[in-house]
Amino acid sequence: MANLFHEVLYRPLFNALIFLYQNISFHDFGLAIILLTIIIRFILFPLFYKGAKDQAIVQRLGPRIKEIQKNHKHDKEKQTKALLDLYREHKVSPFSSFFLLLIQLPILIALYRVFLGGFSVETLNNLYSFIPPPQDLNYSFLGLIDLSSKNLFIIGAAAVVQYIQGKLSIAKNNKSSGVPTAAEMMSRQMIYVGPILTIVFLYFLNLPSAVALYWLTTSAFSVIQQIAINKKVSKKFNGTITRQVKKTD
Repeated sequence: MANLFHEVLYRPLFNALIFLYQNISFHDFGLAIILLTIIIRFILFPLFYKGAKDQAIVQRLGPRIKEIQKNHKHDKEKQTKALLDLYREHKVSPFSSFFLLLIQLPILIALYRVFLGGFSVETLNNLYSFIPPPQDLNYSFLGLIDLSSKNLFIIGAAAVVQYIQGKLSIAKNNKSSGVPTAAEMMSRQMIYVGPILTIVFLYFLNLPSAVALYWLTTSAFSVIQQIAINKKVSKKFNGTITRQVKKTD
């Protein structure tokens, strides 16, 4: 299993980073990380988009979900069936975000190993035969930031973008839909927990800012994606949820 992880994830990502560093990013390690992150996000875009879109739709179905829970509070079987029918009607899965997390974890672990391992003699042995080893190793970003050590600016920026992403992921119409459910309360708490964990993870574990730059870039990508999803979902659900809830009264 370890060898499979190495060959399927770690080694391709490491070689991609070296290729970008030598051929496209002008020997700027930071630019190579940003480019690699963007490529990964585009490759996994369908999965990320599906997960974020399902989450946005489920949140906007909050009033109907509460109505179903209220109408069938004494019959859990009917409640479960009604909820499943609702999700099926809107072609969403409430577990999409968890599935997406499971997909991301191996990639995150592989990327962290790539960034933490750096360009040592041992790691360069993982290069494919058609990719020559770099002659010089420059860990700087734009000639200003040393990505081999932690940087407070990048860590702070990553936390701020993480906060923005969390705010965008919360449906505005749920704020006035009565007492929030446990899932809604957890989602709102994660707006603040996410940035705090980002700071703790990146700063107190003394990780190199290469990891923070990756996290900043992927979070920024998620913000742009979430804005597009929110516009699309809001347009689709504009007023429909309220009307559907009233019909069930």
